[in-house]
Amino acid sequence: MAGVTPPPGRRAHVVAVLAFDGVQLLDVTGPAEVFTTANAYGARYVVRTVSLTGEDVRTSAGVRIGVDGPPESLPPRPGTLLVPGRREWRRAVADRQLVARVQELAGRAGRTASVCAGAFLLAEAGLLDGRRAATHWRLAGELAAAYPAVSVEGDPVFVRDGDVITSAGVTAGMDLALALVEEDHGADVARSVARELVVFMARPGGQSQFSARLAPREPGHPVVRRVMDAVGADPGARHDVETLARDAGVSARHLGRLFRAETGMTPGRYVESVRLEAAQALLAGGSDPVDSVAEGAGFGSAETMRRTFQHVLGVSPTVYRARFRTTVVSGRGART
Repeated sequence: MAGVTPPPGRRAHVVAVLAFDGVQLLDVTGPAEVFTTANAYGARYVVRTVSLTGEDVRTSAGVRIGVDGPPESLPPRPGTLLVPGRREWRRAVADRQLVARVQELAGRAGRTASVCAGAFLLAEAGLLDGRRAATHWRLAGELAAAYPAVSVEGDPVFVRDGDVITSAGVTAGMDLALALVEEDHGADVARSVARELVVFMARPGGQSQFSARLAPREPGHPVVRRVMDAVGADPGARHDVETLARDAGVSARHLGRLFRAETGMTPGRYVESVRLEAAQALLAGGSDPVDSVAEGAGFGSAETMRRTFQHVLGVSPTVYRARFRTTVVSGRGART
């Protein structure tokens, strides 16, 4: 493990981490590990963790972490403010003193970054108004609903808008920190840190490959419910719009209008989403060849399925299977 003492010479870049009770442990320690590891390759980061009272905090994992003092102990202009999050984000944003500190420190810092639900604190402080932002895929809808002035992007691992950077869930804080190291010191240093920590320099694909597929709104119209039930019962069957409409006893145009009104998507888009879910389940839970999975899920060909996976999830079916089927690796060292 690389040392945490920055090398002499270059002016230190202070990374201020604002910790508080209930904070996600890895939101704090993951980025800190990236920044301090970079010091072994010529960077000069000083990570200073502070809390409102200057006292230690208890994380969501029950692990207590020590802090360097209260916010007053920070230099006048830290280089980076890092705001981690907590699962119960409503409790975090209800802490007016915490929100005020985020706002005050962001005004002093060269740049402000958040990890996971830390985006809610930035939004509550007004720092994301009119900006694009990311958070954990499970919380993206809640962030968009609670703060309509924020343009929430559900798939990116992190999003930069000006001097504010927001990242997705937990380990994405390390992706964000690596990007900031690259910005400060170049790709070679960031690549060395990634190798040292055995993480991706740039994570392949976005959050969609990890998230549960967002189900459409529950339809109220019986025709739409009947069509959705038919598609879900047999994703591999013929489900073009004309066939679905004929079986439902309506015109294709009327079915399209009903689907958009009831679910917010077209019939074809819904069919694709069901087939994608079916293919994901078959890939993760079975050993059938990709061609067979494509046929069983209704894609018709492996190439069509591959294009859909790349477009929606950002990875190929083969990579998806390798990534989500098991943690056991093949070859030397694998468990048997």
